[in-house]
Parts: sequence; structure tokens; C-alpha cells
Amino acid sequence: MSKPAEERIFVAGHRGMVGSALTRALRQRGRCQLILRSHDELDLGDAAQVDAFFAENAIDTVYLAAARVGGIHANNSYPAEFIRTNLQIETNVIHHAWHHRVKRLLFLGSSCIYPRNAPQPMREEYLMNGALEPTNEPYAVAKIAGIKLCESYNRQYGTDFRSIMPTNLYGPGDNFHAQDSHVLPALIRRFHEAMQSNQPEVRVWGSGEALREFLYVDDMAQACLWLMDQPREILDTLVSPQCSHINAGSGEEIRIASLAMQVAEVMGYEGHIVFDRSKPDGAPRKLLDSTRLRSLGWEPLISLREGLQRTAQDFLASHPINPLHYVFAGTRDGRQTRDMPRLRL
Repeated sequence: MSKPAEERIFVAGHRGMVGSALTRALRQRGRCQLILRSHDELDLGDAAQVDAFFAENAIDTVYLAAARVGGIHANNSYPAEFIRTNLQIETNVIHHAWHHRVKRLLFLGSSCIYPRNAPQPMREEYLMNGALEPTNEPYAVAKIAGIKLCESYNRQYGTDFRSIMPTNLYGPGDNFHAQDSHVLPALIRRFHEAMQSNQPEVRVWGSGEALREFLYVDDMAQACLWLMDQPREILDTLVSPQCSHINAGSGEEIRIASLAMQVAEVMGYEGHIVFDRSKPDGAPRKLLDSTRLRSLGWEPLISLREGLQRTAQDFLASHPINPLHYVFAGTRDGRQTRDMPRLRL
């Protein structure tokens, strides 16, 4: 009796933080053949290249994790690139996945799809019920378009294209650029650089009052696999053709001021933290309602504190350390090895 053919899975964006976590999770689980391409090998913004890729590789399943992403500064600085690049990627991959009869596809969106002043926690049906946060509206519009592309192909062609909306993600492989990254990796880099140069204070954008929810990227990868493992008939009891996406979050939120304190502690920074109120906060609060996903049996496993420590270690593994200045946070003989950072609001 012949052995069943392994599922051929394409992880689009496998070198990014989310894509690499998905790749780790899929390899650990086994029972599949991963088809991976770097940007140099396959430009997802080029329709002809994407068409040829699907024609040549007989893909069964797609995880669409490729995207242009960034924090408030990057979204404000490059709005045209954020909307254009993401629309191109989504349109090409989703359309050619249908054209070449891919069995299942998972589109990864973002919590920024919800209105700026949406009721909290944000439920899936709040989509398109209010104005978006201006600082990342182009990116959010592109992600909404990806959801609607999946819904439209499902309705017209009977495809099985699913969408998952993660909260703020972090972890190994994150973008640690001091200005263009999201808040958590940017803080890690700023505290590291402050310690390397003996800076007495670190300035953080905004008032520090905004609330954010964070999910460790490997928990997100497991959520993606969990959602894709669900039979279509089970999933259809939770979603509708016009609201087919599902949220994925930790269910816990933290003020940016408190987050900055925790990152400083993990990194070992002893100076002052100063908030620049002339800079934007972004949305005042972003907490997802993940009831639907949790009803399927998924739960996150990594606490914020543990996730911060893992992420800091990943950052330090690839950045030089000046041993005269740097002390990684911890205890010695049951005592704290340094003073607590001081907060200035």
C-alpha cells in the first residue's frame, strides 16, 4: 500500500517573524513538505512570478504571512508603500492560489483593521463600523482588503480561504529598528543602545497611557495551525460569509508606560524613562475579543515576562555587547543585581 502524499505547504514570508515561527511549528509537527522562497527567489508583488510559482509547485496549503509592516513612524513615513505593497502581495497570492486550485489558505491580518474607537474588547463584527486610526489607516485598509478578498473568493468560487487577526505580536526574528519597528522591539533596542552609550534617560513616543495587548509569536503560530486544522463545518458555526475572520490575542493588556518599565528591567537599564507627549500614541486601546478561537480549544502558553526575556535574548544574540556597560537583568544570591529604572511621565 503506497504512502499518502505529504501536504505541500507554502509559507509566504517565511523569513519574517511570523513566517519563521510558522515554519518552526510546521517542521516540529512534521507530516508536510514545506515550500519556501525568499524575496530574491520570488517577488510576491509580481503577478507573473506568483502565477509561475503556483503552476510549478502544486501547492496544497498557503500561509500568507508576507507583508510590509512597521510601527507608527514607519506607517506615517511610508503610507503609499504600506498600502500598495500589501495590496499587491494579497491580490497576487490569493488570486493565483485560487487559479491553481490550492485547497486551503490562511491570510494573516492585523488588529489595526478595527475602528480607532471601537468598543473594547474588539469583536470580529466591529470591522468597518467606524473610522480607522489615522496613523496606520493605509496599512489597515490593505489588511481589510485581504479579508474581503478571501471572503469574495469563498462566496464566488467555493474556496476555503480563512483569515486570522492577531493582536500585537513579538518574539524572535522581530524588526528591532529604533524608529520603524513596533513599540516592543523598538524599546528593546533603545534601552540596549542607551546602556551601550551610558545615556541617563530613554525617550519613548507618546504619553505612555495607551493600552496594548501582546502575543508571543510562537503562540500565534500555534493559533494558525489550530485554526487550519478545524473542519470547515466546525468553522462555519463561528463565522459568516460576510464576517469570516477570527481574532487571536492573549486577552491581557498593559499600559505602554508599564511595558517600558518591564522591558527596561529585562534589559538591565537603570536610567530614566521619559515620555514624549508631542509624539502620537496611536489608538488609545487595542484589546481583541478572542472568544471564537478559544472556543475551538486554543490557549496561549507564553507569558509576557517570559516572552520579553526570550525576545531580549534573541536580540542580544545578534548585537554586540560592551561588557563594561551591559548587565543583563537578574538576581544574585536572591538579591536584585541593579536598581529599578525610574519613570518620568
